[in-house]
Amino acid sequence: MKLSHFNFELPDELLAEYPSEHRDESRLMVLNREKQTIEHKQFKDLIDYFNEDDVMILNDTKVFPARLFGNKEKTGARIEVFLLRELNAEQRLWDVLVDPARKIRIGNKLYFGEDEMLVAEVIDNTTSRGRTLRFLYDGSYEEFRKKLTQLGQTPLPKYINREVEPEDEERYQTIYAKNEGAVAAPTAGLHFSKHLLKRLEIKGINFAEITLHVGLGTFNPVEVEDLSKHKMDSEEIIIPMQTADTINSALREKRRICAVGTTAMRAIESSVSSKGNLNDYSGWTNKFIFPPYEFSIANCMITNFHTPKSTLLMMTAAFGGHEFVKKAYEEAVKEKYKFYSYGDAMLII
Repeated sequence: MKLSHFNFELPDELLAEYPSEHRDESRLMVLNREKQTIEHKQFKDLIDYFNEDDVMILNDTKVFPARLFGNKEKTGARIEVFLLRELNAEQRLWDVLVDPARKIRIGNKLYFGEDEMLVAEVIDNTTSRGRTLRFLYDGSYEEFRKKLTQLGQTPLPKYINREVEPEDEERYQTIYAKNEGAVAAPTAGLHFSKHLLKRLEIKGINFAEITLHVGLGTFNPVEVEDLSKHKMDSEEIIIPMQTADTINSALREKRRICAVGTTAMRAIESSVSSKGNLNDYSGWTNKFIFPPYEFSIANCMITNFHTPKSTLLMMTAAFGGHEFVKKAYEEAVKEKYKFYSYGDAMLII
């Protein structure tokens, strides 16, 4: 398929600047692939589509406050630094993006905090906006990470054209987040409330946790018309043995297995055995899923509404069927569903 097959008109006002007031009261569009029907529900109605011993696969990654603002030495120019990944804990080395990049060269120093509590030196250029920083800090690693957390902001996506607000720290995080390492939230999981999780648990739904630390590569624009030539950035994944056992048991019993989000789907599809079972795994994946694609594990998926030409939309179309998902998106625009990270949700069964 071509990149142009995933383009559509998305009015700016449908990009969600804020989440719904209550997590589980966002809107939910339900797509039934067998019947080719579309229903309009609330997210908490999700429970009606699951039975005892069905499985939901949750990505338990935790977003860290990855956006910092510092000042360049001598000029004092304000520079945004977005922490991408830690390269070496002992040497305090990080891969980052800087903005504006044209001002930042190797050898420059950046100062963070009102009392310059943290200093970093640029030691390498990696891409047009990418740099490698060495943080100059002599204290313990725990103290250093605490300072990063104090100085950092919740990394809301750039399309949200407002300042970060106190509630974002809690709302741009799933309620089951525990393994810190993501620079963006696995947004399908943002709709789950404690109350809804408890109701699902009481109904006998099993939860299987994986970890995929979401990187900015997930949101990189596709710049080639031929999708087979697009390369995804690698992201770290962990699939515990207990999770693999839970899912493989549900596979044998032909239960509903629901991937909560494209990140959970990409993780499980990256570790499938030759017999079609899920293997436990700890490592990296750069898997890119687009139509046509034969899914091995999940037979159900929860996802948000994605932007035109995005890899997330491509995976959704691969799972739901390109024409059916295209029709659903036309309906979503017409019905004014909210799109992207703080937007509404879709359940594909």
